Amino acid sequence: MENAVNKSHHNTHPTEPRWTHIALRVHDIDATIAWYKEFTPLELIDKREDEMGYGAWLGMPGETNNPFILVIAQFFEETDPFAGAPMDTLGPFAHLGIELPTQDAVDAMAQRGKQADCLSMPPTMMPQPIGYIAMLRDPDGNTVEFSWDQGVFSTLQKQWSAQN
Repeated sequence: MENAVNKSHHNTHPTEPRWTHIALRVHDIDATIAWYKEFTPLELIDKREDEMGYGAWLGMPGETNNPFILVIAQFFEETDPFAGAPMDTLGPFAHLGIELPTQDAVDAMAQRGKQADCLSMPPTMMPQPIGYIAMLRDPDGNTVEFSWDQGVFSTLQKQWSAQN
């Protein structure tokens, strides 16, 4: 194998290992982009096409030292490297999680999901540490959880404060 290190395409790299993305294979990239832009705080970062198909990156706005994105890919039928494999989806428990600032925001998201016929679990108070959640399904059937009082944000804030 040729020395890939000398063939870098980018000028900046992390200084340590980083968890950077989750990737989903989709049927219709434009419908998926539109859904995530409508129902989540994610924004389109990049969209491209090559001989394999279409790809897009969706992520949170703003600069961060810990970038994390949702990668979506729609492969062309004739060049799909996963042709014949099932179109796996996240669900019913496997999911993407988004923590919202209020319980009312979870209720509002559930109402929007119900109106768009993509609500898969109505608002439900779960035992801690889960908190108050509702779940929607994206155009390919992947589950996206919207939570309040789950504590991911709070727990990490405490951990970061303790380290400083």
